[in-house]
Amino acid sequence: MIKYRLMTVEDVPAVHHIEQIAFPTPWTLDSFYYEMEKNPQAHYFVAVNEEEKVIGFCGMWVVLDESQITNVAVLPEGRGKGIGEALMREAIAYAKSLNVVVMSLEVRVTNEVAQNLYRKLGFQEGGIRKGYYTDNQEDALVMWVNL
Repeated sequence: MIKYRLMTVEDVPAVHHIEQIAFPTPWTLDSFYYEMEKNPQAHYFVAVNEEEKVIGFCGMWVVLDESQITNVAVLPEGRGKGIGEALMREAIAYAKSLNVVVMSLEVRVTNEVAQNLYRKLGFQEGGIRKGYYTDNQEDALVMWVNL
């Protein structure tokens, strides 16, 4: 059984490990410590398995009544099992509890799996950010949803 909870500073090494596996240009370990210790706008959630191992995470920034999803990732062995969707639903519910009215994110234009998940959660296409991703200059699709 997978449990979902707010991320703590103790989760940073495990989250950073997932980030390194999931993304071609991962955030640094220090970036995640900064998010946990110094950024009051940052809110992160983790998925943990029966052994209390962190197997996925989702982060967002909340500024006033808007939220921006920063990153969502699940270990390869946990993909396709609804964990990413559940993490997004945790973030959405938490954002609503903070009176957020709109949530947005960027996703690679080639990442159809993620785009389909976001559409399932009510996100709509909002535009393109040309050359957004620094590893290959791929465009990002901006998606948003009214909460």
